[in-house]
Amino acid sequence: MKKFQDSEVRWGIIGVGNVCEVKSAPAMNLVSNSRLVAVMRRDEAKVKDYAQRHQVPKWYMDAEGLINDPEVNAIYIATPPHKHLHYTKLAAAAGKPVYVEKPMARTYAECQEMIEACEQAGVALYVAYYRRALPHFVKIKELIEQGAIGKIRTVHIQMRQEAEPEIIAQLENNWRVNPEISGGGYFYDLASHQMDLMEFFFGKIGHAYGYKTNQAGLYKAEDQVVGVFAFKNGILGSGNWCFTSAKSTQLDLVTIEGSEGQISFETFGKGEFTLIKDYEQPIHFQFELPVHIQQPLIKSIVEDILGQGSSPSTGISGSGANWILEKMTQKAIN
Repeated sequence: MKKFQDSEVRWGIIGVGNVCEVKSAPAMNLVSNSRLVAVMRRDEAKVKDYAQRHQVPKWYMDAEGLINDPEVNAIYIATPPHKHLHYTKLAAAAGKPVYVEKPMARTYAECQEMIEACEQAGVALYVAYYRRALPHFVKIKELIEQGAIGKIRTVHIQMRQEAEPEIIAQLENNWRVNPEISGGGYFYDLASHQMDLMEFFFGKIGHAYGYKTNQAGLYKAEDQVVGVFAFKNGILGSGNWCFTSAKSTQLDLVTIEGSEGQISFETFGKGEFTLIKDYEQPIHFQFELPVHIQQPLIKSIVEDILGQGSSPSTGISGSGANWILEKMTQKAIN
């Protein structure tokens, strides 16, 4: 990896949309030795509006202009997944570290191309799996490693969501359920976070298998997936995802079973989880989450780029989620 020459990270964002309003981009000006200096979007009115509202000094309508701006020395790609590979290659060729939204790409093969492009250029590659840096998930990992619930036996993921009326009304503009853009449906959008989190807790998953189906027929992508997976250390896991369930049965629950207890939490909820140990009262943990949810991860990325620390989410780790998602959706049930 080439040594980063500057004393601060000056970000340029490609695809400055909704995720950049609160979740990510504002944090770039709050982290030490980090500034947001340029944004890009093809819609002139929208990119100018964003730049003015967030006091960003430069705006572009073409990605190459932003990438080649000499003031910009790191690139954040916040577009839908179908553009990640292309823009990563351009940024790597310009010698600039890359931070890319999740899922990392549409396919595992595209992820490998991104990793190779950055390795050949000698630049770092990071993925926005920011849950790896949130305090309650860091605490869960710590408890697991301390043996708080004994030896880990199994992990089970349950997710049920309704097909919300406003989603159905705007299907033509919803890239998340267009596999040509996103790689899959809401399973790719949401389960990618969950499977990455599983590898953060327990290490690499070596085997995965599952079935997908489209029961409701509302869009092209799968709306239900069941899967099983096995970590290289022998821990077994399973999951069931349905994105057209009844409103009254919606659920977001991950349960980690150990030989001496259990940890349960919501992936997309508040900074909370519950620890149950044998013959003891349940312990409820609650952490305050940052206003800009990606800030802890962005801080770690800036420190990694500057040689002052390390980031828990890289191109190598981020590609793992894509590999798992593909394995669990290879078999379609009509």
